Amino acid sequence: MTKGSGGTMLAGIACGVGAGALWGLVFVAPEVVRGFTPLQQAVGRYLAYGALSLILVAPRWRMLAARMTPRLLWALAWLALAGNLFYYVLLVSAVQMGGVAMTSLVVGFLPVAVTIIGSREAGAVPLRQLAPSLLLCVAGALCIGWQAVVMPGPGPVATRLLGFACAVGALISWTAFAIGNNHWLRRQGDMPAQDWNLLIGLATGCQALLFLPVVLWLGLGRHDAAAWTQFATVSVAVALLASIVGNALWNRASRLLPLTMVGQMILFETAFALIYGFAWEGRWPTGLESAAFLLVVLSVVTCIAAHRRPVAQLVTTA
Repeated sequence: MTKGSGGTMLAGIACGVGAGALWGLVFVAPEVVRGFTPLQQAVGRYLAYGALSLILVAPRWRMLAARMTPRLLWALAWLALAGNLFYYVLLVSAVQMGGVAMTSLVVGFLPVAVTIIGSREAGAVPLRQLAPSLLLCVAGALCIGWQAVVMPGPGPVATRLLGFACAVGALISWTAFAIGNNHWLRRQGDMPAQDWNLLIGLATGCQALLFLPVVLWLGLGRHDAAAWTQFATVSVAVALLASIVGNALWNRASRLLPLTMVGQMILFETAFALIYGFAWEGRWPTGLESAAFLLVVLSVVTCIAAHRRPVAQLVTTA
């Protein structure tokens, strides 16, 4: 089936929306267990992700192990670090210092980078046709940047600036992951997307184990049994919903849609993160936040429209 054809495009969009809805929970989780450090939260989440991946992949391990080459192991390692541990430490730091809305909208700038790089692929929609979508996305990012840095907000300006910098770092880290994961997923065309997701989960779990002594050395802090129970519950829930189910949906979307459109699907993560964040904080969005939200939604709509006519010319998928 041709990538981007009617049925394939709808299925890909549905997977992208589902992934965004589950990934949006990641932006609220740091607020739920705010008393724990970013590194503690990252290690807790990815130890759970690794354990769940080990259980799910065990029945097919011999078959997958036969495919492991040094190059593939290296790819899994750097994807796990860039897209999971490093990214999540930066994201949690950004949420704790700058808030859910600022962080989610800065990370929402990711489609611009992914779309620009994806436009260089053979058969991709020309960048000039995506210009309206990109401009809308940039305008949305400028709105939230002004809101986060210039407008009055909680905490000192220096803290919010540091949070903004962490959000930009998370954006860069996830851009590298999104592009690299798309590349390696396509190279493993005969491997089920969920198996690829679970292999990354195993790699991330191993890395989390390596960071566990660092967490213990830095100290666990003073938390009662209820706090640790809540921390464990959130870690497992985020690992299952976002890392297992959400990543599986994302990998499916990556195979059904061209890279330029895959990048735009990430905006659904931003939309859901904002909805969850405002519900958690019990407030309505500000004028700038509303404008940014509207702009990123329009960016997705115009991107989808740009892909309707040239779908027959797009690259086929496995």
